[in-house]
Amino acid sequence: MADLLHRLFRAGRHDIALGRLFEGHVDAWQILYRYGGRDQFEALERGDGSHAILGVWNAEGPGYTLEQSEKGLTGGKSYASGAGILTHALVTSAAGTPQTQLHLIDLEQNPGRVDESWWRVSGMRHSETHRVQWAGASSESIGEPGDYEREPWFSAGALRFATVQIGGLTGLLDAVCDHLTRLKRADDIVQQRRLAALHGEASAAAALVLSTGRTWVSKGDDFDTTIVANLRNVVYAACERGIALAQQACGTAAYFEEFPVCRFAQDLGMYIRQPGPDAQLAEVGAAVASGSLDVWPCAP
Repeated sequence: MADLLHRLFRAGRHDIALGRLFEGHVDAWQILYRYGGRDQFEALERGDGSHAILGVWNAEGPGYTLEQSEKGLTGGKSYASGAGILTHALVTSAAGTPQTQLHLIDLEQNPGRVDESWWRVSGMRHSETHRVQWAGASSESIGEPGDYEREPWFSAGALRFATVQIGGLTGLLDAVCDHLTRLKRADDIVQQRRLAALHGEASAAAALVLSTGRTWVSKGDDFDTTIVANLRNVVYAACERGIALAQQACGTAAYFEEFPVCRFAQDLGMYIRQPGPDAQLAEVGAAVASGSLDVWPCAP
């Protein structure tokens, strides 16, 4: 777990969009490991020595729902990160119902129709997040209906993207340090206070990521996913404060698109907008009120 989290952190620190795609790749492989069979793994072994690149596409929207029939998968997915980059995608049919089913689509054989015109955003542009539609795509069923949303794996998986986000916050800190050093302003006491505050946000959240990972390993199937909801809240707040500190430290330079601070701030600002932030806060608040969530969640 510690090695995986470190890899996710490093990917986000290098490039948040890359970290997003790497996290989806890891998510897909872990799902295949839990619910797939050996035949699915063997099918992903590529004869040319390269590796399959996977992702998980579960988001839907008006005109973009996916259903299975005798003719194959028909419909679409929205927020399909890595469209045009991935070789395979895990997708869900009958999403939002007890019959939600996972399918593995070979995108080289079933590329579908990719709508790239939709992804007009200020952050995470390079994640290639588009909308995709198919008409009778072939696929392999993975697991049984309902497997995808089984707990604790479904909710606790947010630990992965929270780790990428903290990597992105650290990449933002790196960019600010480089900027201030080039301008010979790193010795300014006000800027040093900003750097200290930004480092404190990132390092405190990183420590909570590792603590949450250790707790999940120790608890296994009995892991309380409210701990990850708390992590999401902490990371969200840390990233928002970190972005504000970075922009204060760099001034107008932080808003030039070619400037690394701008890229990290925009990508991070969008990536932390994960679904249901109010629901996460309410879940944690209810757990605190009931006494079921402690500050020190894992005994030594």
